[in-house]
Amino acid sequence: MPDWEKRFRAPRIGLPEWAEYAPDRSLFVSNATGTFELYTWDRATGTQRQATDRPHGTTDGTLSPDGEWVWWFSDTDGDEFGVWMRQPFAGGPDEPAVPGLAPSYPGGLAISRDGTVVVGCSTDEDGSTVHVARPGRPPVEIYRHRESAGVGDLSHDGSLIAIEHTEHGDAMHSAIRVVRPDGTTVAELDDTNGGTEELGLSVMGFAPVDGDSRLLVGHQRRGRWEPMIWDPLTGGETALEIDLPGDVGADWYPDGSALLVEHEYQARSELWRYELATPPAGSDAQGAPLTRVETPAGTVSGATARPDGTVEFLWSSAAQPPEVRSTAGTVVLDPPGMKAPGSVPVTDAWVDGPGGRIHALVQQPPGTGPFPTVFEIHGGPTWHDSDAFASSPAAWVDHGFAVVRVNYRGSTGYGRAWTDALKHRVGLIELEDIAAVREWAIASGLADPQRLVLAGGSWGGYLTLLGLGTQPDAWALGLAAVPVADYVTAYHDEMEALKAMDRTLLGGTPEEVPERFEASSPLTYVDAVRAPVYISAGVNDPRCPIQQVENYVQRLEKRGHPHEVYRYDAGHGSLVVEERIKQVRLELDFAHRHLTGAGAGAPESESSEEVESSERVE
Repeated sequence: MPDWEKRFRAPRIGLPEWAEYAPDRSLFVSNATGTFELYTWDRATGTQRQATDRPHGTTDGTLSPDGEWVWWFSDTDGDEFGVWMRQPFAGGPDEPAVPGLAPSYPGGLAISRDGTVVVGCSTDEDGSTVHVARPGRPPVEIYRHRESAGVGDLSHDGSLIAIEHTEHGDAMHSAIRVVRPDGTTVAELDDTNGGTEELGLSVMGFAPVDGDSRLLVGHQRRGRWEPMIWDPLTGGETALEIDLPGDVGADWYPDGSALLVEHEYQARSELWRYELATPPAGSDAQGAPLTRVETPAGTVSGATARPDGTVEFLWSSAAQPPEVRSTAGTVVLDPPGMKAPGSVPVTDAWVDGPGGRIHALVQQPPGTGPFPTVFEIHGGPTWHDSDAFASSPAAWVDHGFAVVRVNYRGSTGYGRAWTDALKHRVGLIELEDIAAVREWAIASGLADPQRLVLAGGSWGGYLTLLGLGTQPDAWALGLAAVPVADYVTAYHDEMEALKAMDRTLLGGTPEEVPERFEASSPLTYVDAVRAPVYISAGVNDPRCPIQQVENYVQRLEKRGHPHEVYRYDAGHGSLVVEERIKQVRLELDFAHRHLTGAGAGAPESESSEEVESSERVE
């Protein structure tokens, strides 16, 4: 088995979540069976149990505070539309977690220790709703609005509910409303000034102490994400002395005396402890409130403080596979079986672009360039690539390609102005940054200008198709996974929350700003595409629905343009390991067939008959 396949097949484990009142009971995600599913773990006995088993996988789940129940979201074939189910921690039959609640897209979930549940929902018909269900009673709707909203958190004593909403019409920047369980408003925190300011807020969590109404809130008042404490009962706001560059997030330590700070800067991350408790009266303690929690260089993808004061975190780097580690110096969970081979480290490139300096991460195979080069473009767009382990880039490196990942304007982690810069000229701005990095890669001798591949999934797939049409001479090949291909049709067919995001990005609906949708749609430029195109799409995808992909493909077919399409029975990507390997294998094979002298050796490919039959989903 080649190393690139081992990286996908090797068992992985996510960061365990533990029950607040039963910290020995944990829940984690693993691909141990070949499909990502939820597993329970009793730390006291060491017992692990697979809790879910579905053909398309399950990753959205949580534990009740008492550790008695596993909650998980049940959709149909990856379409993200469904209901919450639950089962006993020790095992047993599944049952509807909130009887009487109709299927919807999930919009957040919070569970109180007395069994009260707050559920956020979203449907095309109703917009966003929030429901409260008490034990033995039917759910009661306490919130409804056409714009996107969701459950932020429930206070420790169950008396306060924080709702993130975008009633002002800007889906990129939320406000926060705190309400009682009956829906009456307690307080509102809105940095958008009714939608006239591009400042957002996020709920990080209520203090984990009875009678404590403090809410940890993320804000952007100084041009980046950082935490503060807001008390909705008094209106008081407490700024935190966290002088770190880049974006800063935080969560509570279990006793509420300190915060676990997650710091993201230039595609790496680290952890800090921030002390909130004041020194005892008469104490001479003058220590700084911020102290480093030691982690290796790389990326922390999640962290949690345990009741004993230790911190568990999921860590990786581009060169080293992920591990769940503890500040106690141990690996928390070490899955049995094959270990994922490492890969090559990333190097940083900083390139001057039309909107400022652009950060890119580069991996290259042994030898000297110029190399065939894949520009693998991240999704989101509000996301960023980091120095974290990723099997797909490593597979390209194994096959002799250099890989460049660009944190274009729209990416997170580089300040609010960088993230918000792509409005109205959606897609085109990101491609300007990618073009600047492409020119640097050629000029530096890294990339062969005749063997440049534009690739990506979701928003990255969208940028791939848009780039092939607007920069037709720049790219030798395009690989687009679950893309937006026809922006107008995608808007009308996608889930409601994404419609709200598109209205924010483009300034209205396709009927209100048709020229912007036309300028940003790959379908507009399909007749200019010169490079061969490979597209993969899930037939149940609610985010980038299949019909708009078919519209684009039909235009390619009408031109007789070289292309291949792989349609698979899932949603926005797949949680099945073998399916993901198949998709990467098809991409590698397509590249080697269409790029002269590309890479060190083609993968074992499927026959054309097999590819054709795989497009027909039963």
